[in-house]
Amino acid sequence: MDLKTLGCVVLFLIQILYYTVKASVCWLLPSRRRSLAGEIVLITGGGRGIGRHLATEFAKQGAKKVILWGRTEKCLKETAEDLSQSGTECHYFICDVANREEVYRQAKVVREKVGDVTILVNNAAVVHGKSLIDSDDDVLLKSQHINTMGQFWTTKAFLPRMLELRNGHVVCINSILSQSPIPGTIDYCTSKASSLAFMESLTLGLVDCPGVSCTTVLPFHTNTDMFQGMKVRFPQLFPPLKQEVVAQRTVDAVKTNTAFVYLPWTMHMLVILKSILPQSAMEEIHKFSGSYTCMNTFKGRT
Repeated sequence: MDLKTLGCVVLFLIQILYYTVKASVCWLLPSRRRSLAGEIVLITGGGRGIGRHLATEFAKQGAKKVILWGRTEKCLKETAEDLSQSGTECHYFICDVANREEVYRQAKVVREKVGDVTILVNNAAVVHGKSLIDSDDDVLLKSQHINTMGQFWTTKAFLPRMLELRNGHVVCINSILSQSPIPGTIDYCTSKASSLAFMESLTLGLVDCPGVSCTTVLPFHTNTDMFQGMKVRFPQLFPPLKQEVVAQRTVDAVKTNTAFVYLPWTMHMLVILKSILPQSAMEEIHKFSGSYTCMNTFKGRT
């Protein structure tokens, strides 16, 4: 190894140490939070569940306009009316994110009628809740189209204008199941793993794009209708997250420009354990936690 190469390696290690220490200090100290005043937020799956709470939280934190996308008009209308009554300008549009042409068409309508979206929240998702053998092929495809490909279409529709404005934020409501899958949700886990890879690549790709950032939220089991009936073996140790908590932490991550958020923070340990323990040990962890049977009583909406 010549002197020049050695110098580059040493400089690289110093930089890694510097950014590690900087991140640790920033984690301990209160972070600066940017204002959301003037921001136009679009939330997919915004009519109910976490999406509804996200809309409420963004409005509470001062967003100028909130736009809801979804497939069920009744839910979208109810959420939009609630936000409007609280004083926030809110619009809703019927849009299936699995349909590429519909996404591009509605994105054009949004720009013309409401304005340029500066915060895009990819929240829409479905779960089938069956094993691979018991799953219908069309249902499996639908999961991938909504949970994964929908992000491609929405991001392609709105990101170019964010880059032009040098102001934008792409948010993904992912799941810890993207990194620690369980049986009985093979469609959901696969689509969320793809979604995570999409966001990791996008986050790195926007490093040199001033004013445009990404946030990926990876929550543990959340108390939503979508996962109704799912049972955790030790609910006292691992209680389901409240939807409003996920929404609050997500909006706070946008304000602090945090790239990845694990909820609760103990999920970091699960990811670390998976990377160092043998497969047999991980299987025992899943048995102990009840992962093999937690979907046996699943009856959530798809």
